[in-house]
Amino acid sequence: MPSPAIAIDRTPLVAVYGTLKRGLRNHHWLDGADFVGADRLTTATLYDLGPYPGARLEPSRGVEIEVFRVDAALLAGLDRLEDYRVRRPTSGTYDRVVHPTAFGPAWLYLYNLDVAGYTVIREGGWMPRASRSVV
Repeated sequence: MPSPAIAIDRTPLVAVYGTLKRGLRNHHWLDGADFVGADRLTTATLYDLGPYPGARLEPSRGVEIEVFRVDAALLAGLDRLEDYRVRRPTSGTYDRVVHPTAFGPAWLYLYNLDVAGYTVIREGGWMPRASRSVV
């Protein structure tokens, strides 16, 4: 995968589905980014990993994403947060791939590690544990 500077030439959009969404704890990593809009991906499935989710390219009924326009510096910061490794993309916690959205192709971080035993979210979105209702 390309470095952030080259990646932005390919597409300046990034799609987020977890703690980077507006109102959640890591959204500050997107300070300076322009919100483009919300979408649903039926080609991705989320896994609830506890403090954050991880996406895999697996069919779903639609997981909620937010799309932002970013620059190379913001994308480099996201790469650090997501433990994306430019030279060995499948060796970090997340890989970064271009994925179609309603707003055009966007970078999407896919979870590289084992998801066995984690809860699958095939529809809707991930919520932080503090926001989940206790029944």
